[in-house]
Amino acid sequence: MGIRFDAVTVAYDGNVVLDALDLTVAPGEVMALLGPSGSGKTTALRAVAGFVRPASGRVFLGDRDVTDLPPHRRGIGMVVQSYALFPHLRVEDNVAFGLKARKVPKAEIRTRVAEALEMTGMAAYARRHPRELSGGQQQRVAIARALAIRPDVLLLDEPLSALDAQLRSGMLAELARLHRELPEVSILYVTHDQVEALTLADRIAVMDKARLQACGTPRELYRAPADAFTASFVGNANLLPVTVGSAGVSFADAEIAVDTAGAVPGARATLCVRPHLVGIGAGPNRLTGTVAEVQWRGATHRLYVDVAGHRVMADVRELREPPAHGDPVTVHFAPEDAVLLTAGVGGHG
Repeated sequence: MGIRFDAVTVAYDGNVVLDALDLTVAPGEVMALLGPSGSGKTTALRAVAGFVRPASGRVFLGDRDVTDLPPHRRGIGMVVQSYALFPHLRVEDNVAFGLKARKVPKAEIRTRVAEALEMTGMAAYARRHPRELSGGQQQRVAIARALAIRPDVLLLDEPLSALDAQLRSGMLAELARLHRELPEVSILYVTHDQVEALTLADRIAVMDKARLQACGTPRELYRAPADAFTASFVGNANLLPVTVGSAGVSFADAEIAVDTAGAVPGARATLCVRPHLVGIGAGPNRLTGTVAEVQWRGATHRLYVDVAGHRVMADVRELREPPAHGDPVTVHFAPEDAVLLTAGVGGHG
């Protein structure tokens, strides 16, 4: 069962927090809503869950208009950042809660609770209380509870943000596995973490200032972003203010070869180049600057190079003798590795 937002607007006291959202999540698809705090992503999820009422527009689950239905009649599973487990109930009773509320027969409840706990790797903890579990285990229980009702739609609201980095990585793998085992379930995943979105999502909807900015596959948004905001929020990006010429662009007194198809000569634009595609030394599209900072990141060094007052990031394989702060350095990138952005013009210096 898919999800469809039809011009959904949500406002509080006249303040629009979600502005005319049109978005469709296909049956069985994982759609990530990615954006900064206040972008409208959680409001969109809550509109699907039934916790907020749109000021205008409609919400559909499949062909069913659920805009006016209360949450308990939508048949949705939901997992939130704080887990929301009942501390006085054992794990198995937490997982059974939604089934009991739906008056599922006791024998079936036992079967479905066991299935959900097995699926999330928590079968051995059925008799424990939440206080006896780690954060990652509590999150697994919350997911098991959502899955026990066998929802067609699963809503995940920043489900990993309370976990440390190692647990988050493990839970990402678990969520990916669950999706493979439940390919018919549509998932709407709210996050501000681009790694989570790139790892899990079939498509990413980028939100900012209550509006949908872009939507596409992770590869599309990463390799060919439509605007500067999307480029900077889906992966790291060098965003250089340039002027379009007849056969390329100019930046900091340098002529740069890049595809300018569709751009107007003389217009201002933004050139997007991912840091891992920037090399040092001789090569095409050379820019000369001064090393402002060097960060060792294990397998790579990240260089921050000051080029005419703009910081250019270069992620290069670990160097035996990396340049030092203040050293002159030349960076370069291939013409095919740069994307010219004419929408959302703006550079990051």
